[in-house]
Amino acid sequence: MNENTRKEEQILIEITGKDRPGLTASVMEILASRDAKILDIGQADIHSTLSLGILIRIDELNSGQVMKELLFKATELGVNIGFSPVTDDEYENWVNRQGKNRYILTVIGRTLSAKQIEAATKVIAEQGLNIDSILRLSGRMSIMHPLRNVRACIQFSLRGTPNDRKAMQEQLMHISSEMEIDFSFQKDDMYRRMRRLICFDMDSTLIQTECIDELAERAGVGAEVKAITESAMRGEIDFKESFKRRVALLKGLDASVMEDIAQNMPITEGVDRLMSVLKRCGYKIAILSGGFTYFGEFLQRKYGIDYVYANELEIDEDGRLTGRYLGEIVDGNRKAELLKLIAQVEKVNLAQTIAVGDGANDLQMLGEAGLGIAFHAKPRVVANAKQSINTIGLDGVLYFLGFKDSYLGDQGRL
Repeated sequence: MNENTRKEEQILIEITGKDRPGLTASVMEILASRDAKILDIGQADIHSTLSLGILIRIDELNSGQVMKELLFKATELGVNIGFSPVTDDEYENWVNRQGKNRYILTVIGRTLSAKQIEAATKVIAEQGLNIDSILRLSGRMSIMHPLRNVRACIQFSLRGTPNDRKAMQEQLMHISSEMEIDFSFQKDDMYRRMRRLICFDMDSTLIQTECIDELAERAGVGAEVKAITESAMRGEIDFKESFKRRVALLKGLDASVMEDIAQNMPITEGVDRLMSVLKRCGYKIAILSGGFTYFGEFLQRKYGIDYVYANELEIDEDGRLTGRYLGEIVDGNRKAELLKLIAQVEKVNLAQTIAVGDGANDLQMLGEAGLGIAFHAKPRVVANAKQSINTIGLDGVLYFLGFKDSYLGDQGRL
């Protein structure tokens, strides 16, 4: 038979067993000796157990010899090997599916059980999506020291188009509240891989307190300020009006108490690790807060934050608060405007931005950002956000960005 008319075929090679150095090289040496073309290759390693798939195209005259040599090599290496023919039509159908949309579904919890993963994968199946791969982003959990590294995250790579994306989002959020797990469902495009600007709310996000409540307690008006806050949360007054009323109640407070409050602010779990990784990876970081600049600037110095926009309290010549503020109030509208402004200054596409917050005045900012994340948020915020984190610390944001604990070296550890 003329070499130019030799028929070629596709063979899927599946290898499983104990992983060891040099296994893939040994297989490739045999394939190379018979001029096999590699059409696809993929490998997973779970607890030192290998699962390797290789799709080859090879001359029919050489295929039998290749399979024979691979069988001998598999016996020598102590692994299992199987072969499956793939027709030209089957291969072409697979090639034609490459144009389908791709999505990433990230699942986070303190731990992840089969029941929780079952719920997530049922939603995937009902929406007509196919799972291409599953990747564990979190470090392995210790059974000898169960309190170490208490977090779990897996990432599903999906192909297809959801039958009803809104309904899927609602299903995921329902499961999240019922089963104590968090989800992020994102289109797997270039913007997801190139996030560059992240904007945080401050109070109850970066810190586990509301600074105005701390000031009110020092001024002896804690109950009055709390009542105004609750009225605003019920929608009876807007943020600007509630802000003016609460600040007015602080009149006469010695401004020096702000230093003590700042020094003792309870930092949210995971903030140290998150900030270290973001700075190391070149992200621009902003605080956009309805709180006060004094506390935002304290965090700016602590973590090397690039931008701080918050509210400035007026202080008189005697060093006391006047009950007034300086400049424009940073409310929900202003936060969204600032996110867009900083993105413009940094020459970052809005799709490359991230926003993280917990309150109703963060919703517009979360909606404008390419990735908006509700963090331990109020029910109304969680209901309107596409992503939320309620089960672990703020460093859970890293998983939504695709970071794997093992990528981060010492920063991957708690």
